[in-house]
Amino acid sequence: MQGNRNRDTRPELALRRAMHALGLRYRVGVRPLSNLRRTADAAFTRWKVAVFLDGCFWHGCPEHPSRVITNSSFWAEKVSKNRERDADTNRRLVDAGWLVVRIWEHEDPAVAAQRVRRVVMQRRKK
Repeated sequence: MQGNRNRDTRPELALRRAMHALGLRYRVGVRPLSNLRRTADAAFTRWKVAVFLDGCFWHGCPEHPSRVITNSSFWAEKVSKNRERDADTNRRLVDAGWLVVRIWEHEDPAVAAQRVRRVVMQRRKK
């Protein structure tokens, strides 16, 4: 598990490049709420938009369910707790006035970046 990076993964870098190419400027690895130990992959702090890029295995992607044979009960519980934590993070951020964008790692980075851009532009207009 030490070999699994928690930041600057290939999907994250691809998404960040695509967002940057669209002219979006963001902060990386930000805790949107200082009292909450959860880190957004990209954050637009001025407009309170937090972007999370979720790995299909770690966050239980409905399109790519993982079938783990070894220690399957452990992994099923691990993914379930990750999904619960994601839902809790979303709720807390929304309660604090943030808008949360969740992107799956299998999504096309250019399409995902366009989705982020639309959300940020809507927040800028307010």
